[in-house]
Order: sequence, then structure tokens, then C-alpha cells
Amino acid sequence: MTDDIARILSILRLAERLKSELRHSWLSSGRRESVAEHTWQMALMAVLMHRHLEHPVDLERTLAMITVHDLVEAIAGDVPFFEAGERKAMKRARELAAIEEIRAGLPPGTGELVAGLWHEFEGRATPEARFAVAIDNLEVQIQHNQADLATWLPLEHELVYTKMDAPCAHDRFLAAFSEAVKAESEAKLRDGGVDPEAVRARLRA
Repeated sequence: MTDDIARILSILRLAERLKSELRHSWLSSGRRESVAEHTWQMALMAVLMHRHLEHPVDLERTLAMITVHDLVEAIAGDVPFFEAGERKAMKRARELAAIEEIRAGLPPGTGELVAGLWHEFEGRATPEARFAVAIDNLEVQIQHNQADLATWLPLEHELVYTKMDAPCAHDRFLAAFSEAVKAESEAKLRDGGVDPEAVRARLRA
């Protein structure tokens, strides 16, 4: 028992890094969002949204998956969706190595549970994984909508129309939720002097 406790405490010390690992999302207060904050908001979204889904999910499993889905970033770091270059190219390999390190660092059974949840999220095959992945993409845009438009990169104007749709398409509620988030994004763009129709026209060209 003592060894199991020590191993869990070691992973908790590792996971603490996620409280200071920053993402390319900004808060309304003007500072960047941490990975831990992203995970917390995803968990809250799952609690608030799961009863409305067209296709039911197991909330407990969804929350467990959300909790560990970015745990590898405590070792591998966060790589923005749109980043190119060596870090992006090595992302998958680094994350696979990280989840194996985490699995091996935990007690038997617990390590397999955490690694299994992570791989399930990455596989996007179960109802819970599809829901969690949809929330992952929705949270990014919701947080962008709450931040100053000056924190958006120009390419993020186009991501309003390309990042959420596919992950949300499998469920009518999620698709409708995506449209509501998109409407908020368009209102923000207009308020900031950006024409959403011009953005859509670029995507159609």
C-alpha cells in the first residue's frame, strides 16, 4: 500500500505542471489559459450538456477521460492545433512515450486505467470519446469568444468554421451547440471589424 501511495503522489506532482502549462487561448482577464483550466471547463461542460445529447453517454467515464486526456502534456507540453514544424511532427510520438511513462509510474491496474482512457479519447470510437472530443473543440472556441479579439491569430477567424463542425456532427444537440458557439464567434468578429461573410468566402475559394 505504501508503494502504491508513493506512486500516485509522484504522478500528482507531475500533473501539477498542467496548472502552469499554458495554451494558445486567452482568458477574459488578459492572461493565457492553462491546460488544467481547459480540462476543468471541459468537465463542467460535460456535466451541463450530457443530459441533452441525442446519443446517451456514461458521464462518469466521460469525466474520467476528460480528466486524463491532456495528462501527457505534463511531459510533452502543449502544441497548438495549427502549429507546424518539428514539435508538431513529433507530437504523437512524444505523447505515446509520455502515456507509457505515466502508465508505468502508477500502480498496476491504475496505470492501465489511465492509459486506456487516454487511448480511448485518441481513438474517438466510443460515444464517450466522441462526446469528449467534441467538448475539447467547443471549449477552445468558447474560450476564444470570451477573450479579446486581439488575441486571435488571423487563421483563427477561419477555424470558427472548420474546427468544431466535424467533431460535433454525430449528435444533433452537439451540432446545434456548435452553431450557437459559432453565432457568438461571428458577433465577436463583427464587433471587432471583421466580416464573417468575407471569412467564409475565403474558405469557399
